[in-house]
Amino acid sequence: MRLSLTLIVALVLSAVGVQAQQLPSNPDPNKCYVRCVTPDVYTTETVRIQTRPAYKSLSVVPATYKTVTERVLVKEGYKRYEFVPATFRTESISYQSQAPGETMTVTAATFTDATERVLIKPETSKWESTAYEGCESDDPNDCQVLCYRTYDAEYRTIPVQRLAADAGSSRSGTAARTSTYTKEVVATPAQVREIDIDPVYETITKSVIDQPATVNTTTVPAQYTEITKEVLTSKGGLTSYEEIDCELLTSYNVLPINYASGSAALTSAARQVVDDRLLSLLRERPNIRIQINAHTSSVGSAGGNQALSERRAKGVADYLVSRGINRSRLVTRGYGESQLKNRCADGVNCSEAEHAVNRRTEFRVLNMDM
Repeated sequence: MRLSLTLIVALVLSAVGVQAQQLPSNPDPNKCYVRCVTPDVYTTETVRIQTRPAYKSLSVVPATYKTVTERVLVKEGYKRYEFVPATFRTESISYQSQAPGETMTVTAATFTDATERVLIKPETSKWESTAYEGCESDDPNDCQVLCYRTYDAEYRTIPVQRLAADAGSSRSGTAARTSTYTKEVVATPAQVREIDIDPVYETITKSVIDQPATVNTTTVPAQYTEITKEVLTSKGGLTSYEEIDCELLTSYNVLPINYASGSAALTSAARQVVDDRLLSLLRERPNIRIQINAHTSSVGSAGGNQALSERRAKGVADYLVSRGINRSRLVTRGYGESQLKNRCADGVNCSEAEHAVNRRTEFRVLNMDM
């Protein structure tokens, strides 16, 4: 038997008796009221995280050499005498054929792996309602239990690299190279007649440093990555009671949505139904919350039907969120084949029309923060 509007109002008000001081002062006996809860409002922020710091990259430019020539004495001038020739001895003379230099080596920068813990969703608290199992009333609104629950914050760990040791360089010297040449010197001069003999010269070549070795330094820029996180901008809470259609508050209203077999995707026609029935209601009443339920027939496995119903309920909620509705105002439930509206359980031979009765998506307005 259908309850009168006055009795419905009384049942709704009794379910939240702990807050009776906030109820409408002069309720109309022919109207229903919903307790409005302002939802928590979040904004999405993009955070730039450094995953690798800037560092120096060094490279060696080797020294360059040039070749020079030098005129050296290889045989001294002497006097030669007739009748008694002069005698000579040979000497070995050392000279520097290549000047000393230096070489350079580079040690590359090293890194250590680390992590950085980033808060992506803060701790939240909200009211939740459950049914009292020992209730003797036929109306579930008589037996609701209110609980204020807190949900932990969520973090994300980002891998990063930290500079352990920067690049460096070292120098080491290279020894000079020497060569020798020989020359003849007079051992005994000639006798009798003295004849002057001119000295003899030769041209030698040697390598000397033109440009010393140097180090080129290049700065490698830091590397970054971007992540998004939700930040609470305003805290919701209980506001006031608003008049609402009793059918939306006390019973589940079926949405005429047709899905392809085994699919949770909304067709263009289904999206229009959601726009007309739910989106307009949520925009007109920005403080109310709704529950979206999805059911299936018994065709197929119970596990598969349960998962399908959950996807379909969530699909409606996801579409509403894409149209600007805050997700905290939406509660979704999938019941699979657990709440059939007719006799068509597993093993019962039913027509397609009978099975279609059980394939339904429905909603109702929640009368408290659940």
